[in-house]
Amino acid sequence: MSVLNIIKIGGNIIDDSVQLDAFLEKFSALQGRKILVHGGGKIATRIAADLGIEAKMVEGRRITDGPMLDVVTMVYAGLTNKNIVANLQKLNCDAIGLCGADANVIKAIKRPVRDIDYGFAGDILADSVNSLAIKKLLEAEFTPVFSAITHNGMGQLLNTNADTIASSLAIALSNVYEVSLIYCFEKNGVLLDVDNENSVIETIRSGEFQQLKDNKIIHDGMIPKLQNAFDAIAKGVSNVYIGNANNLHLYQQRKFGTCLIA
Repeated sequence: MSVLNIIKIGGNIIDDSVQLDAFLEKFSALQGRKILVHGGGKIATRIAADLGIEAKMVEGRRITDGPMLDVVTMVYAGLTNKNIVANLQKLNCDAIGLCGADANVIKAIKRPVRDIDYGFAGDILADSVNSLAIKKLLEAEFTPVFSAITHNGMGQLLNTNADTIASSLAIALSNVYEVSLIYCFEKNGVLLDVDNENSVIETIRSGEFQQLKDNKIIHDGMIPKLQNAFDAIAKGVSNVYIGNANNLHLYQQRKFGTCLIA
């Protein structure tokens, strides 16, 4: 089975052109089949403000009403996505920019209204990824670059969490490839001491995850990220790495961040 690396970068990298350029150089140098998934960063909020559109957030999650959907679509699937693709082409990486509607690659449903109405936020179902279409692109030696926009199959675009897109792609494509899912952010990995960047936990097995939570070694925002990672592993993904985007060049030496395994 061929190897596929799916790499997700966060908004902090998107927002810093110097960091983004350095990351894309490392990404383009990765050998073999690969996919890049990116979030949106703060650019959409800034452009919305310039247009007189208020950015509404609840517990760190964006409320995507109609006007904001227009903005995030323009920024995520347009400005940000095409800038990344253009810079990868500069680095001789033959990238192709996609949102979920392109080739019907990722469908989603509008998030049901419960306590909070998130507007046009999209949730991905288990069978929502068109792995055959993505495989055709990979076999043609393109590098797909996914923005955080999906569609519902009935003409409606939806704003979808980029971590969820990366995980859903990894699970779906694990039927076809040996998939490693790599989350790149600003920390060196999962840390024993959040204030010490050198205290990286090199490997975490699924059975150790609960113990680390119980001992309060991992908490807050890292818990859902790890929970999603182990869920992906349980559904066929070979392993998940979490580490610093600046260190991506160490990945193929298996010296990158924290490795999560079954």
